[in-house]
Amino acid sequence: MRRILISLLVAIVSLSWIPAAYAIQTVPPGNRNAEQPDIPGASVRRTKGTNSTFERKYQKVRELLATDKQLMSKIKSVSAAYGIAPIHVIGALVGEHTYNVDAYDGLQSYYVKAASYAGESFRFAYNGESVDDFVARPQFAACNGKSDSYSLWTCRDDVWESDFRSKTVGGESFPNNRFSAVFFQPFYAGQTFGLGQVNPLTALELSDLVSRVSGIPKLNEKKAGDVYKAIMDPDLSLAFVAASIRKSIDDYRSIAGMDISDNPGITATLYNVGNTRQRAAALAAKNKASGQTVWPEENYYGWLINDKLDDLKSLL
Repeated sequence: MRRILISLLVAIVSLSWIPAAYAIQTVPPGNRNAEQPDIPGASVRRTKGTNSTFERKYQKVRELLATDKQLMSKIKSVSAAYGIAPIHVIGALVGEHTYNVDAYDGLQSYYVKAASYAGESFRFAYNGESVDDFVARPQFAACNGKSDSYSLWTCRDDVWESDFRSKTVGGESFPNNRFSAVFFQPFYAGQTFGLGQVNPLTALELSDLVSRVSGIPKLNEKKAGDVYKAIMDPDLSLAFVAASIRKSIDDYRSIAGMDISDNPGITATLYNVGNTRQRAAALAAKNKASGQTVWPEENYYGWLINDKLDDLKSLL
């Protein structure tokens, strides 16, 4: 029922919220919150555990971007390919390396890390059941007709949330955790996933778009090694970072009637939290119900990007 309601909400909002003559509203620059929203405890503990601080981690990734001309060139190139300003990609990378992981000293270190995965045998599974077998269950039947990877895997994610998460199905109990964490993160907690910290499920969702724009072969959940190569190799993973941002901008424009492309703090927030279709639909429904404009708000991650925006733009 929850899945059906989500799908209906997205469809109804997409069709009825924006009249033909309606002008897309541009989200104002800057932060809506005067002070930074609370930073999750896990991020605080992870940073303290490495004897670091958020400011120190910010300065480290900033230094990487300022000194690695090859990396900056790649960021500008991939941003142009996906029709977004490079500051959005910079914001996503800075947020990840400030709050989730420490930056390496140079782009070459990311290549070395990616190479360490080469030839390894990976499998996306939970309790011995591969994700390919799992999504063949009848609960996922409604997703089978989806024609593109984004619709297909977001549908499957919705089914997980509505039919399996924290439930007992056929005598088997499923954890109260995200689909991506249960089936697509087989390594120990804190395992890094490359320059953009792209989740394997996100990579599968964006596979068609990235293949179309960047020419990267389409990904398949049966070939987990290929998925990890795509998100670990900087030459490939930056395309998925840019595609994710492109998708969030498109979702908010088509579903919520809002142009977020001038607010890197919002795109960084969405890069961090995901589920842009549902969030755009919820915002559109709120605006429609209230009859007033409610702007999307940044979280702690996006707040930093807007707060440091002049400094980050100087890198360009």
